Amino acid sequence: MINLEKKYQTEIVPRLKEELGYTNVMSVPKFEKVVINVGVGKNSKDAGFIEMAEKNLTMLTGQKPIRTKAKKSISNFKIREGNIVGLKVTLRKKRMYDFLDKLVNITLPRIRDFRGLSSKSFDGHGNFNIGFKEQIAFPEMGAETIEKLHGLEVSVSTTAKNDQDAFELCRLAGFPFKKNN
Repeated sequence: MINLEKKYQTEIVPRLKEELGYTNVMSVPKFEKVVINVGVGKNSKDAGFIEMAEKNLTMLTGQKPIRTKAKKSISNFKIREGNIVGLKVTLRKKRMYDFLDKLVNITLPRIRDFRGLSSKSFDGHGNFNIGFKEQIAFPEMGAETIEKLHGLEVSVSTTAKNDQDAFELCRLAGFPFKKNN
């Protein structure tokens, strides 16, 4: 199987140049980074949950996540400034391409009742977001290793100037989009 980085260089760049009318190779949209984010929510006081989510993200990405802290206190949510509210990992270069390859070819087909990604998940600046309700869709997460279920968000950042160019980049990379949306 050809990895996504080689596929990008050999197949995707020439097709994007042809389809979108780019003249310079350097102006062709590319994947910039992938950020995987887990919000701890109600479990922010539970140190065991934070450790478990940190271990899951490390297993999933091969990189230790950083703990994100609340910037200000919100009394309605019982959050104080400096409390841990989430975990995130930023992937770039080789790890990013490996993660995207695994996401497209292994993880997304494993999701129960999966009918494709929505093309409305682009943010207007060429970035794409995917939310997972449970981490068990990923092959690293065996049923025996899961203590508690948690959701996560995958944010794919591209250098595309608009959503149409980013959509074409993702479509050519193999992202399975819904036919009619």
